[in-house]
Amino acid sequence: MKWLPLTPRTLALVGILATLAALFAFVALRTGPLAPVSVTVAAAEELAITPALFGVGTVEARYTYKIGPTVAARVKSVDVNVGDRVRAGQQLGEMDPVDIDERITAIEASIKRGQAVLAATEAQVQDALARKSYSAAQAQRYEQLWQTRTVSDVAIEAKRQDIRVAEAAYAAASANRDAARQELARLASEREGLIQQRARMRLITPVNGLVVLRNADPGTTVVAGQAVVEVIDPTNLWINVRFNQLGLSGLRSGLPARIVLRSQPGQIITGHVLRVEPVADAVTEETLAKVVFDKLPDILPPVGELAEVTVALPALPVSTVVPDASVQRIDGRLGVWTIKDDALRFVPIKTGATDLDGRVQVLEGLTAGERVVVFSLGTLSSRSRIEVVADLTGASS
Repeated sequence: MKWLPLTPRTLALVGILATLAALFAFVALRTGPLAPVSVTVAAAEELAITPALFGVGTVEARYTYKIGPTVAARVKSVDVNVGDRVRAGQQLGEMDPVDIDERITAIEASIKRGQAVLAATEAQVQDALARKSYSAAQAQRYEQLWQTRTVSDVAIEAKRQDIRVAEAAYAAASANRDAARQELARLASEREGLIQQRARMRLITPVNGLVVLRNADPGTTVVAGQAVVEVIDPTNLWINVRFNQLGLSGLRSGLPARIVLRSQPGQIITGHVLRVEPVADAVTEETLAKVVFDKLPDILPPVGELAEVTVALPALPVSTVVPDASVQRIDGRLGVWTIKDDALRFVPIKTGATDLDGRVQVLEGLTAGERVVVFSLGTLSSRSRIEVVADLTGASS
């Protein structure tokens, strides 16, 4: 092999190549694929954490009163608008009664006629009863005369027939009186039914409240049960909150809650869980709960306003905890990257509850004091070279 002569130019070229090689090696080791991965670390601690659940919900009225007719009818008038405050017993509108008033007048006339018919049948009963008594007395006298053979058999038989005729007349008069009474009772019931039907044509609110919907205007025909106006009680509100089903164990009624309304940021309102709904949302994988205010805010929130709700769960006993960001799932296994003697090792763990400060319980696989990787600027493996730093910019967990 023939070597180049060691001239100044050759030595300068070798020096430049050596400098470039050293620079390339430095770049490869510091910023290239062979560079160490910057990580932040934390030590596992023995702490008693207080888990909590965070959810977002909407303010809703606990009770909504849908006021409308019980039969199909046409709206005659609506006297309120959305946003109006109403009092219990106040008329909000009216349905067109059509011919109900005329039918009530006709029934009342029929009742008066029925009362006259009843009075006539009562008089007939009294007349028939008098005739019956007179016939009975005459028959008794003729029986006594017949015993002494003062009257003939024909005469006594005639008196006996008079008694039977009088009794039949009394029975007929009594039947007519009972029929008149029944007819009068039927007319009274029909009149009462029409009066109640007429009363239901008036749209009356049962509570003090706020009009939130006006579903029909005058002239609109609505079916039975369709609401014309909807009223809520603005002093009886709750929050319909959605919680992620992960870590939901322990949520129950009575737990304290902190509420922050979207319109009042930074102001914490106390409340508690009224109930946990038995049916969850299978699509969003969320569980619904109703949270009520311990005391209503001075400025009532509008229905539909968003609210952030934090529910404090019962405190847990002391256990090993690590930052939630340090927990990784690799090849289907849940674990953390631990650092020992500057070497990385992936340790599978079993986790428990999580608090809102970003700490998670480690039930198995880790002991207090062990150092774990919290954030890293690159993908880690057991062969990765690492550089522990105090802070990362743009770190990925």
